This record gives sequence, structure tokens and C-alpha cells, in this order.
Amino acid sequence: MNAKKILGQHIRFLRQRKGLSQQILSEKVGISYQYLSGLEKGRENFTVNILEFLSEALGLSFPTLVADAYDAYNKHDVPDVNQNFFRPDVPLPPGLNIESLSRAMTQVQYIIAKLNARLIDIGTDPFSTLIQGNNFSGIVSNLLTKAIHEHSPYKDNSEQKYPDLICRHDSGEIIGLEVKTTKNVGKGGESHNGHSGWHLLSCYEFYSSEHNIRFIHIMCAYLNSHKSEAPDWKYLGSRVNAETGSQRTETYITNLYGTTKLRDGSVYLDDAVIDFSRWRQKRRGNIPNYSIFF
Repeated sequence: MNAKKILGQHIRFLRQRKGLSQQILSEKVGISYQYLSGLEKGRENFTVNILEFLSEALGLSFPTLVADAYDAYNKHDVPDVNQNFFRPDVPLPPGLNIESLSRAMTQVQYIIAKLNARLIDIGTDPFSTLIQGNNFSGIVSNLLTKAIHEHSPYKDNSEQKYPDLICRHDSGEIIGLEVKTTKNVGKGGESHNGHSGWHLLSCYEFYSSEHNIRFIHIMCAYLNSHKSEAPDWKYLGSRVNAETGSQRTETYITNLYGTTKLRDGSVYLDDAVIDFSRWRQKRRGNIPNYSIFF
């Protein structure tokens, strides 16, 4: 592949990751969207000035854009977020939509792949092998939280530890979103407080020999507090690890009602990987028409 195509494909990837149309990016750079389309397809010639303007508009330095483009071509095995796996009828928190979620997922997969490429370049092991499993999932969760912050109206909640993200509506209403990530397929929710609110639980798998990741299941639902008359949480307590002797933080986990709510709210599902046919269900009502079990 020639340099024009390598740079063009990477610019298109960066533009889409930021949620920019060709029209918007071309206006920022001061070129026509037809010319930008030709650049992205590898049909038009770049100039140094145009590359510098594109780098600035995309939030990168010129050297970083070029280096990343060749990294992406040579090293990164970044999986696509398959749009066919989204289930558009599943309710999401007000202000969050599938387009924003897709961009956030793409960003996380890209970051992990880029980290792995850099680590392999310096002769060390992939990122996931350097960190314990639960800690790695925690990092993926933090990355996804940050990506949702960048691509949706849900912003980091710096005022307190819960929830992870909040969305402030013009009406004055504040909606929270807690984000968790796991590698364990079918796992329910886990929280340090068991509060009412929206919860998003993502599940990933390792995608390649370089230990890059791809999301295979994302669930989202509004869960009732453990103090509610119809709770979706149960108290797990604080347990001691028999092997290490360390004591985990006091935790709430979803009961079967809460876990079923999350499973019903499977907004992204790779059913070639996820076999939910034997998952248990328990509801306080009928199966919603957006459920994977409907």
C-alpha cells in the first residue's frame, strides 16, 4: 500500500473516531470536502501544509499523525465495532445513543492496540500480560468511561466517586451512569454502593496474538437501589482471598432480577460468541420486547 492510502485511511479513522463529518473537517482545514474525500481514499496528493492543518484539526502533532498512520498499517490489529451487533430498540440513558457508544468502543480498542504495538516495539510483553486480570479490566473500564465522556453528553463526575458519569439536562435534571467492564461472559453487575441509577456493563475478549481486545457484549439498564421495595442488588460483604490473604472492598452484586434487567438490555451482542440460551431469568413483569429472550 502506498503512502497516500496509508495516510488517507488513518485520517478517515481519526475523523470517524471523533465523530466528524467530511464537511466539518474540511471546513476546519480550509479545503473542500471533495478534496478531503479524495485524500481519505488515497486518490489525491497530500502537501505538508495540508497534513499539518489536518493534524491540528484532529488534535495531533504532525509527526504523531504520520507515525500513528504507519503503526496502524504495520502493527495494529484493531478490530472493527460491528454495527450489526447493536440492538437499536434497547433503552439507553437519556442523551446516550448507539453512535456515541460505538465511537467510544472504537476508541478503547484502538488505544489498547496502540499500547501493545509500542510495548512490542521496545521488546516487552503485551499490556494485558503485565497486569493482573481484574486490574486490566479496571483499566479498560476507565478507558471506556473516558471515551464515553469524550463522545457523549455524559461527563466525568468530578464531584464525587459515584456515579462515574453524569449528564446535566437543560431542565436541571442530573442523570448518572456507572460503567463497569469484565472478561467474564454473562456476569451480573457489581457496585460498592448498590444505588439506583443507570449501569453499563461491557464484556470483552482478547482478539489477537498481540492481546488486543474487542467488545463482544454490552448491557445497559436502570437498576433499583438495594434499599428499594423492589431491589436489584444484594449485599455481598467483604471477603478475604484465600490465596493472598487480602480483603476486598465491601460490595453489592446484582440479584437475579437486576442481572436479568442487564441481560434484557443487551445493546451490543455478538451472538456468535455469546450463548445466552441457558442464562437464568427472573422478572417482576413480562419480558420486554427488546429483550434477547423475547
